[in-house]
Formats: sequence, C-alpha cells, structure tokens
Amino acid sequence: MNKARKKRAPSPVYVSPNQLSLDCFKTPFEQQLKKDNRWVVLAHLIPWDEVCNLYMKHVGISNTGRPPLSPRVVIGSIIIKHICNLDDRETVEQISENMYMQYFLGYSAFTPEAPFDASLFVEFRKRLGVDSLNAINERIVALKTKMESSKATSVTNTDTDRDENSNGTTDENITTHKGRVIFDATACPQDIAYPTDLDLLSTAREKSEQLIDKLYDPVLHGKKPRSYRLIARKRYLKTAQKRNKSRIEARKAVGSQLRFLSRNLNSVNRLLDSYSAIPLKPKDYKYLLVIQTVYQQQKKMYDSQVHTVEDRIVSIHQPHVRPIVRGKAQAKVEFGSKIHVSVIDGISFLDELSWDAFHEGNHMMGYVEKYKQRFGFYPRELLADKIYCTRENRAKLKGLGIRLIAKPLGRPSAVQIHVRPGERNPIEGKFGQAKTGYGLNRIKARLKGTSESWIASIFLVLNLVKLAGAALPCLLIRMAESFSASIRKIFLIGFALNAESYCSSYAQTGKPYRVKYKIAA
Repeated sequence: MNKARKKRAPSPVYVSPNQLSLDCFKTPFEQQLKKDNRWVVLAHLIPWDEVCNLYMKHVGISNTGRPPLSPRVVIGSIIIKHICNLDDRETVEQISENMYMQYFLGYSAFTPEAPFDASLFVEFRKRLGVDSLNAINERIVALKTKMESSKATSVTNTDTDRDENSNGTTDENITTHKGRVIFDATACPQDIAYPTDLDLLSTAREKSEQLIDKLYDPVLHGKKPRSYRLIARKRYLKTAQKRNKSRIEARKAVGSQLRFLSRNLNSVNRLLDSYSAIPLKPKDYKYLLVIQTVYQQQKKMYDSQVHTVEDRIVSIHQPHVRPIVRGKAQAKVEFGSKIHVSVIDGISFLDELSWDAFHEGNHMMGYVEKYKQRFGFYPRELLADKIYCTRENRAKLKGLGIRLIAKPLGRPSAVQIHVRPGERNPIEGKFGQAKTGYGLNRIKARLKGTSESWIASIFLVLNLVKLAGAALPCLLIRMAESFSASIRKIFLIGFALNAESYCSSYAQTGKPYRVKYKIAA
C-alpha cells in the first residue's frame, strides 16, 4: 500500500514588495492585517529585491530538476526561526498557523499547509553560508540606514562630551573620521555533552567496534577479530558511574580504554589491507580519521601527563569543535567557536568566526580596516577592552588619528581616555540578547558549515530587530499624522456645514443661526 504524500503549500513566486499590500492579502474570516504588527513592519523593512539577488548570486539557481523554493521563503523562514528561537519543526508549524508570518514570506493568501519539510532547513543553512548571510546583513543595514531618520543613522554618532583632541588627532582627521565602534569577542558554545577524556575514549572505542563490524567479511577474513567490547564497557562503567573518583582511578580507566582502542584500530587496519579499495562510506571513513586523531592526542597527553594538546578534539560527532578558554566565572572553558563583533550605533557586524581560539588584540587592525571597507572612512573613536591596548596597537591607532577609549592594560597613563562606567554596555547587551533570546549560547547545528550559518543568522536577526524597532515609531508617527489629517478634514466639513446653515438662517429670518460645535461621525 502506497504511503499518502503530505500536501505542501505552493511556493509563492517572488515578487517585489511594492506589489504586495495588506488589502490584497486574503485572510480567513475577512480579517484585516494590522499595520503595526512586527512581521508586517519587517516585511516592508527588508529590501527583498536586493536580498534575493544576493541569495541567487551566492547560491545559484539551476534550470533543471524540481523548481526551487522562493528565495524570500528560504531567507524569511530562517529569520522567523531565530527571531522566535524555535527548532526546525516548530518553525514550519508556526508558519503554517500564522497568517502574519505567511505575509512576511510573500504569500498572497493564508494557507494551512506547510510551506516545506522541516529537514530542508539543513540545506538552507548549507546553501547560504556565513559569507552570504554577512553580505545580506551589511546590504540591509546599508540600504535602510540611508532612509531612516537621524536617530536611526549609523556611523554618524558624534559624542560632544569628548571634543578635546587628546590622542594626537588633527582637525583634518576629525572631519574624515566618523562614528564610534565598540570591539569585543565571545564564545559560541555548541550543544554537546561536557567532554571528558574517559567519555571521549569510550565513544571512540564504540565507533571502532562498529567499523570492525562493517569491514569484516567471513569469506575474505575468516575469523573475526576480537574486540573485547563487553569487558571494555564494564571497565568504563565501573569508573564513569562513580561520583567521587580519584585521579589515580581516572588515569587507570583512561589507560585501559586506550589499550582497547589501540587493539581495535590495529584490527581495522588489518581488515582494510585485505581490500583493494576502501569499502567504507565517506561518513564512516571520516569517523575513522577522527578516531585515529583522538587516539594520538589522548595517548600523547596520557604519556606526558598533561591535559592540553594542540587542536584538541572534544567530540567524535563534531570534530571541528574546540575548547575556548574565556576565564569566565561560570565557565572557564567553553566548547564551540569564537567570534569577534563590532557594534556601531546599535548595529552588530560579525568580523571573524573561528573554531580555534585567537587573540583578538593581535587582529585589531584588521577589524579597523573592515570598518573602513564598510563605510569608506575610519572610526573617530574606538572603544575596546584592555586586551586590545598593546603598545603596537596604540601606536598604530594614534598614527591613523583614531581615539582609543579603553581600560589601560598597565599603568593608568597608558591610555589617556579611560572607559566610563556603562560605556561598553551596548556590546555586552548584544551578547546577552543573542545568547538568552536567540540561542547563541547553544548552537544546535551539527555540521561545521551549518553552525557558522546559524551564528551569522542570529546577528542578522539582531540587526533586523534593531531596525524594526527604529522603523516602528516612524510608522506610528505616520499613522498619527494620517489620523490627525482625517480629524482636521472632518472638522472642516463640520465647520462648512455649520457656516452654510448660518447663512441660510440669516437670509430667511434675519437672525443669526446659533452654531453648535458638534462634529458628526
């Protein structure tokens, strides 16, 4: 019996937002959409023509095969997912139930059918990538900041409290340097179990046992190699299930798992030698390479009795994840990626994303040059943490005519302009908003590329929420102006009617008509 296929909502053909209106959107029960709804505001805020062109430029659209989804549906679904902090399945369910979300995606009428299968989110993140999302982010900010009012303009924030020229700047530099930029870095933890050496070796051993099962051929190899999996499992649980285990017990258990894993890897190599070509699938072969690397790293740390190694793998399933030492009170070591962010007048830009820990102070001048590439000029002021305040960086910034506002790394006289209490709150608030509100503290994507797209999407959403918050007051002002214009129109009509009655009464009776100041609805 054939399985019934799920009905999907037809993908709308992309049209310009100028062709979409609230009146033309068909809703159930003839309900009118509200103009001040967040999805309606965002739908008119995003330059969909530019965004869709960038998507098609970076991704490419094939003329063969199944017709692709609309770029607006793809990008809009990712925005909805991160604004509401939903998983992939729940995002599809919310879109199929919410007419405002469907209007945001470009649909002309409400439909209760799902727009696509939730598994396609993985393909969306693979296609977009961090470069495409950053390009879309900067394009949206560049287009919208030009059309916003003075309160929403970027990189023109002039701080009148610091007009003194204390860093060797000249009048010429001040006219060519605009804006204030705030630098900082943070870690983006992955959604993985807390790694320990014993758990990591046990997982690697179990994967090696699975590889032996896949490679073994009774006709080709005869007797199957022994793996002692039951004994290895018991020895692992004997130590892992203890709440308070000593260092000697933990080291003994690690050494035992290393010996079992070494035996299994030797068996895998002997089985592979019997084949003319590698019979493993690419995924299994990748697991084999990861397991061999884990064994080498753990063996090196075990022999030298240390707990650090270069490019340390902390997850078998996500080998790209690295430990990031941040020195925070809650978590001194976080496992994920490290990013560097620039905040300019409330707008966030993702400057760098790396899976290896890096010293942001050594890369500061590169971030300054990225600022110039975006806006065409250097910042007037740079607000940073003390890790950026090296002698080399201070000398280069002074030569470029950029004021450094920071907490000094050494003596208080090292930096002439010190950071005031609360001046770094904008970037710290952005990190807090991204981690608590949009899931930056728990990246649930499993692949390296999809994780990077996940992070870039969050910063795109941060800027959209910021721009929508700036556009909403303007929208309300326009609505109030139109309302007041309607009131004035009604008043003038009522005044004209009363004046006409006054004239007619005076002409008939010779007595003035007593005007009643009432405005009819």
